[in-house]
Amino acid sequence: MLGKYDVVVIGGGISGASLLYTVAKFTDIERIALVEKEDEIAAINSHHTNNSQTLHFGDIETNYTLEKAEEVKEGAELLAGYLENADPDREMHSKRSKMVLAVGDEEVEKLEARYHDEGFGDLFPKLRAIDRDEIAALEPKVVEGRDPNVEMLALQTPDGYVVDYGRTAKSFVDEAEQVEGVDVYTGTEVTDITETADGFTVETDSGRLESDVTVVAAGSHSLQVANEMGYGTEMSLLPVAGSFFLADDLLNGKVYTLQMKKLPFAAVHGDADVHDGSVTRFGPTAKLVPTLERGRLSTVGDFFDVFGLNVDSFLSYGNILADRILLPYVLKNLVYDLPEVGKRAFLPNVKKVVPSVELSDIERAKGYGGVRPQLVDTEAKSLDMGEAKITGDDIIFNITPSPGASTCVKNAMQDTDQIIEFFDGEYEFDEERFRAETIDNFPRETDSETDSESSSESPSEAPPSPAS
Repeated sequence: MLGKYDVVVIGGGISGASLLYTVAKFTDIERIALVEKEDEIAAINSHHTNNSQTLHFGDIETNYTLEKAEEVKEGAELLAGYLENADPDREMHSKRSKMVLAVGDEEVEKLEARYHDEGFGDLFPKLRAIDRDEIAALEPKVVEGRDPNVEMLALQTPDGYVVDYGRTAKSFVDEAEQVEGVDVYTGTEVTDITETADGFTVETDSGRLESDVTVVAAGSHSLQVANEMGYGTEMSLLPVAGSFFLADDLLNGKVYTLQMKKLPFAAVHGDADVHDGSVTRFGPTAKLVPTLERGRLSTVGDFFDVFGLNVDSFLSYGNILADRILLPYVLKNLVYDLPEVGKRAFLPNVKKVVPSVELSDIERAKGYGGVRPQLVDTEAKSLDMGEAKITGDDIIFNITPSPGASTCVKNAMQDTDQIIEFFDGEYEFDEERFRAETIDNFPRETDSETDSESSSESPSEAPPSPAS
């Protein structure tokens, strides 16, 4: 037997790692283990090549309601605060300008309403509405080559955190391992979880663990495990694979296009890579795939376990894909992965951001892209645009589609509260100290001038924002 623990966390991506950090550092729980099937922490969707590297605040994501933006904002500030505190040399993150771009009368009208009438300007004090000249000062390539008679508007903020979620996950685990009583098992695959009279038996290919409380934070596989244990049987998944295209140095920061409210997927955006500002990434695409992990045929069977092959699942997929907005979007995204044809088809998306780009300027990023699980409610026959947390008796299952990485620390805080409740007050969570090492370090609007100055320190980062 590998050991007996108070809490066992299954999954070493950003979600599991942030929970391990929170429980280990800020509670008095004595024995905690993390189990990860890969040889390294954050080797799948949290790896820096497999996600958009974006820290979502809800400010420039135009498919968010104000209510969702409020929820996401706190989560992003918690993680940003951790990065400001733990990563002063910016090895795990970079901070640049980011903006959402409206081109043409119709888009400009929508963005103005969002900023002035829908409350986003009030919710995000650093967010500014900027015109063509200011856009050009921050992102020259966005304006260069564009029709001067076409109206332009952008909502811009200095809080453009670009995050290497893989390194951040490893940082969480490194911090946790400094605490006595914390064990991390990598290269250890969970084969079964059985509920017992005293908690759970977690069988792995390396031995058995026993736990009082278990948290499954294994991405798409979390629902698979939940279903096997009789939880979440009314849910299914729509796995979406994201790909990227690369270009040379075109952008200083992040530039988003307007997202459609009916689509849970991120609109195509361009941004400088977190570790190499001379490389601009465009994406992600959104291709439906019958697998729980990108490029791993072994997880096709896992997908069908979650899909269920039942009438409700088929009807749910049919209802979702019959949508007059979603179906054309899905079909168009299938084309983007085709050799040569895909690049030509994707080029107009890049030109929305950088009009002067030619076909020869972009290349498909080989080896990039992960799978984002979108939740399907098989009772309502609809997509559930949000993260899922299934709470059972002394067990939690986390399925975290975008923006799960952005809200990982907030999710960890909430899960820690639930774990404390599981133990009926036997242990305590020092939330004040937790906030002191996370969100209290997030620079507020009074520090925006400092933010702008710091964002201009490197030639690969954006110049300071014009004064409001």
